[in-house]
Amino acid sequence: MSALSDQLVTFAILAYLIAMISHAVEYALGNARARTVAAPARELVGAGVGAAGGTTTQAPATGTPTPAERTAARARLAGRIALGATAVAALLHLAALVTRGLAADRMPWGNMYEFVLTVSFIGAAGWLGVLWKRPSLRRLGLFLTLVMVLLLATAELVLYTPIVPLVPALNSYWFIIHVSTIVFSSGIFLLGVVPAVAYLMRAGWEQGRRSFPYTLAKRMPEAAALERLTFVLHAFAFPVFTFAVIAGAIWAEAAWGRPWGWDPKETWAFISWVVYAGYLHARATPSVKRNVATWLAVLGFLTVLMNLFGVNIFFEGLHSYGGLD
Repeated sequence: MSALSDQLVTFAILAYLIAMISHAVEYALGNARARTVAAPARELVGAGVGAAGGTTTQAPATGTPTPAERTAARARLAGRIALGATAVAALLHLAALVTRGLAADRMPWGNMYEFVLTVSFIGAAGWLGVLWKRPSLRRLGLFLTLVMVLLLATAELVLYTPIVPLVPALNSYWFIIHVSTIVFSSGIFLLGVVPAVAYLMRAGWEQGRRSFPYTLAKRMPEAAALERLTFVLHAFAFPVFTFAVIAGAIWAEAAWGRPWGWDPKETWAFISWVVYAGYLHARATPSVKRNVATWLAVLGFLTVLMNLFGVNIFFEGLHSYGGLD
């Protein structure tokens, strides 16, 4: 099962890569619009029939598609391929997690490798849910699939850890409660940072900025739609993240005899909570510009990455379960 899980992760990376390339093709061609120019009717002036005489009008013939029509058709095909490849990648991703859990005889959240696999799957599944509700946002798929490829490749090449039993401190029912909510909220935060960055670029493009990276936003959805999606995702994830932090404190009390000890992971979780709370407060304050608030959302995800990678790699503490030497 462990070997099957590893193979499924590789296939998932390839499927996400196909989806990313297809999205890139759609993104490049999608600005074309089919422009059908009706051919003018040709009047044939001939000899009159009887005393009436007159003209005969020939209906315009249906010609071959114009270059713009062909380009638009190719863009639509690439978009459909991208969606299909993303769905297949998510299914392979899920299968890799399930087989990993079956091989380990536990939930697959025991180290950084498994955690990154699960968080990225939550982000991909959430993206498919967003697309189901808002198909007009499909072009964001280019950036989402890019993130998926980078995360899974990093997990496979850098973070990979053979299956080992859980350390004794994790053998608790709180493992399911605390880690599942942390994983879920982190996955939604991962999804939320994609429209946040896209909004900052698109807003700059709409304000007339034509330098890099604003040129990447030329064919993105409207800035207002991206900003609303950013807010909805963060407003949904923040209460779950808050519960996860509280559950962690309760678990710490049971396991270590104190609810809070300023362990590096606890400290960075608190920093993330403060930054995300600041984002939601700024978003609800009319005097705060939307781009300022959105920068807080981006900063919040950077603190999440620090907690996931930086703390496990550079710090020692009671939460050192990354599995890296």
